[in-house]
Amino acid sequence: MGGYGMKGFFGKLLRINLTTRSYIVEEIPEEILKTYLGGKGLGSYLLLENVRTGIDPLSEDNKLIFVAGPATGTGMWGSSRYGVYSKSPQTGLYGESYSGGKVAPLMRKTGYDAIILEGAADVPLSLEISDCKVEFRNANHLWGKDTFETEDRVLEEVGVPEAQAIVIGPAGENLVRFACIENNYWRSAGRTGMGAVMGSKKVKAIVFHGQAQAEVADPELLKDLIKSLTAKAKGNVGVKAYQTYGTTQMVKTMNCAETFPTKYWSKGIYENWKELSGDTLLAEHEVKPNACPTCFLACGKLTTVSKGIYSGLKVEGPEYETIYAFGGLCCIGDLAEILHLNDLCDRLGMDTITAGNLVAFTMEAVLRGKVEANLSYGDALGVADLLVDIAKVRGLGVILSQGIKPAAKVWDLEDIAIHVKGLEPSGYDPRVLKGMGLAYATSTRGACHLRATFYKAELSGMIDPAITQGKAEMFIDFENRLTLFNAQILCVFYRDMILWPELRQLVKALTGWDYTQPELEEIANRIVTLTKVFNLREGATREQDTLPKRMFREPLNEGRDVITVEELDFMLDEYYKLRGWDSQGRPPVILY
Repeated sequence: MGGYGMKGFFGKLLRINLTTRSYIVEEIPEEILKTYLGGKGLGSYLLLENVRTGIDPLSEDNKLIFVAGPATGTGMWGSSRYGVYSKSPQTGLYGESYSGGKVAPLMRKTGYDAIILEGAADVPLSLEISDCKVEFRNANHLWGKDTFETEDRVLEEVGVPEAQAIVIGPAGENLVRFACIENNYWRSAGRTGMGAVMGSKKVKAIVFHGQAQAEVADPELLKDLIKSLTAKAKGNVGVKAYQTYGTTQMVKTMNCAETFPTKYWSKGIYENWKELSGDTLLAEHEVKPNACPTCFLACGKLTTVSKGIYSGLKVEGPEYETIYAFGGLCCIGDLAEILHLNDLCDRLGMDTITAGNLVAFTMEAVLRGKVEANLSYGDALGVADLLVDIAKVRGLGVILSQGIKPAAKVWDLEDIAIHVKGLEPSGYDPRVLKGMGLAYATSTRGACHLRATFYKAELSGMIDPAITQGKAEMFIDFENRLTLFNAQILCVFYRDMILWPELRQLVKALTGWDYTQPELEEIANRIVTLTKVFNLREGATREQDTLPKRMFREPLNEGRDVITVEELDFMLDEYYKLRGWDSQGRPPVILY
């Protein structure tokens, strides 16, 4: 039951001190939940309140905050996701990451709206968190194990059939700054280095289980919404595409749009893209749809390699972003090889987007004579070896484990390095999709495609990709709506079915709070502003809300596509104004 008569929330925060191996339960005031709506809103509020300015992200002063949203565990479609929030060791700024799979409902059943890890253990630990207790277990025997073995063993040790676990791999243990948190083998809270923060606290795994259930304000209204979304999905072309191809559908789309980043961002088309497409994956390998709980999209593709030296390898994937990072950027034209690299990253616990970018950057550094290594574009075996070196922080992995900014500085290649605030972009080139340039520049966690998924608007004809006029206004509408997705913690792939009316209905059904659309937009703006304030407090300025230099000076596709500094500045000015911030991107206190 929710505290203080609240619906949709428990009104409770679990604070775990790893240094003292103790924990306390704190009340969350109803006003905070009304103001930020849980999920990303609550996680970001707690981050700003609990993390002091200027701390080292890998020190015991940092916090690691887990949140399962109010929609989770209610039967709502697309709600089996959790969020993780911390100061990022990859960017030194606001950090957030999300993961699907089966963990979120069990995290929610522990009976807490948020869980904060603080301090650091002196030896490796695993945690068991339920609605009855927190148990600290020695995990020395798991330290050094890959994520798959770790997950199997901690679940066996806890011995609760319905329990679920999150884990880190060797990359997280070794404080690789883009290490991720893994669950259900193949699901990842992948970006901004949350696995490194967990490793710095010497937490190898956390197991969740329980029976707690927050009371829903209007169960019938929620059932009506679920039924209407089910009906809307029948015969829906987009739903069918996800069910058939998952995100691999984007390989064809992006190459046909000439915006598939290739050979470390020097081209917009990969000449052998058909070999990496969803059609090739289905034709050449055994592929089965794999859905999260309460999901009809089933975008996960459980793939078994059917030929070659990796025959029999089973991976949920590859996702589009992994294909672009290792296929396009590294020019590896074999899906079996990419599946192997995907599997390596999952087991080691590393983000595939950053890993692929860093490997391609290294290939370019070798070509330019900045680094001596036996590595070239298309060398899948060399990539595999380098990934292991990164996770183990040896050889070239010593510098690459620190991320793109330190590596670019050491190798004197800062002018060609592709990142925003230290985070590499996803597979959508902003020289073609200029709204994605605004998305990358303004995202507080660094270059990110998921805070608004604005590529959808530009690729589907909602707005011309090449223009800048009116783009900030439409972008903010997308960003606001998906910020509220992350406050409930819904899968962003439901964006075409859950629009403002459905969001209003969902919030009312869960909490009883009957917000208007403008009121929800105001809450979204408040959440986005909160993350901006965190970055400003850490010293970020307008100068960081930009794109890599190459995007401005190197046209793509034989000179046809380019974004200028003036175009980005125009969109940025509009964005700041519409958000209610000043010309330097600084918000007034009243907005948060």
